[in-house]
Amino acid sequence: MSRFALGLASLGRPAYINLGREHALPSTRDVESMRAACWAVLDTAHAAGVRHVDAARSYGLSEEFLGGWLADRGHDDVVVSSKWGYAYVADWRPDAPVHEVKEHSLARFTAQWRETRALLGDAVALYQVHSLTPDSPLFTDRPLLEALAATGVPLGFSTSGPRQADAVRRALEIEVGGRRLFDAVQSTWNLLEPSAGPALAEAHAAGVRVLVKEGLANGRLAVDPPTAVRDLAAEHGVGPDAVALAAVLAQPWADVVLSGAASPEQLLSNLDAGRVDPARCDLPALAEPAARYWETRASLAWN
Repeated sequence: MSRFALGLASLGRPAYINLGREHALPSTRDVESMRAACWAVLDTAHAAGVRHVDAARSYGLSEEFLGGWLADRGHDDVVVSSKWGYAYVADWRPDAPVHEVKEHSLARFTAQWRETRALLGDAVALYQVHSLTPDSPLFTDRPLLEALAATGVPLGFSTSGPRQADAVRRALEIEVGGRRLFDAVQSTWNLLEPSAGPALAEAHAAGVRVLVKEGLANGRLAVDPPTAVRDLAAEHGVGPDAVALAAVLAQPWADVVLSGAASPEQLLSNLDAGRVDPARCDLPALAEPAARYWETRASLAWN
């Protein structure tokens, strides 16, 4: 369980793009119902031995839910990571035309770091730039980079889009005060979109902690799995989600694998990945062209 983390993207707000989420959540998605659902998954994760939880400022009330859960349960053994850069703007409306707005600026960082600290305090063990791309203004904004370094906490960044590898390599060249700025990277890697793999292997070899998100391709590999995934799942007596996450665990450079489970049942099914023979998880024929994968992801509806 030390390699698993629970991501709260599906649990901190009433709508998200993950397939298979809609029937796992309460029928009424008001704040209190979603808080209870989030806490139930957190309790299940902790009981199963998962000790890393990943949130973000844009995941609705995820930081508030997590901070309340930590205070209520009294757990002091949980590693907390969060992210800044996107603002949640849907005002708890599942049908909002826009759910989050991205801005990599000093002003956005300053405001969101203050908000994160107010909700999570000293529990934050990793603070990440959310969805860094090669054209982000962050790369040339020295005041912003220096402000990041001044937090005194380990820093990381997440990536998205067909040029993830470029973003990873460029970000790991950033230095402030003669020291590499980022200690961790969180990228999408799954059986359909493995293009960032070589860059993540380089990062791992350089001593950077590698976190893998979207191992289920936002639910695509669980809801409508390819035949090879379905067959391997049947052989092992697990769900296709477990096979997809086992493929991530099989990568020697993957330090942490995130589950985006929306219910205790989904989480426990995800954790069955440990029962799958990693030697059977090499399924390269499933990979899609990166551009097509990200176009498909962008077309997924928020629900």
